[in-house]
Amino acid sequence: MPIYEYVCTHCGEVSEHLVLGKDEAVSCPACGSAGVKKLLSVSSRASGAKDGHRVPGPRDTGCCGTSPAAQGCVPGSCCGKAP
Repeated sequence: MPIYEYVCTHCGEVSEHLVLGKDEAVSCPACGSAGVKKLLSVSSRASGAKDGHRVPGPRDTGCCGTSPAAQGCVPGSCCGKAP
């Protein structure tokens, strides 16, 4: 059963949902809004990097003050925490 990540278009909360069927309704757990957008998920794995760099998480904020899930916050940008 797939777990998808969603961002609320009303309050900006990022959450994960276990979706059993393609027609299952998903709502924001923080504000209850049905206005949620599925995020593109990337698989994660241990990189073995010793330099302290990591992939940003959903609750992180970059130097621009937005979440990595925010539109326009792409890998390699300030919000993507590129070195």
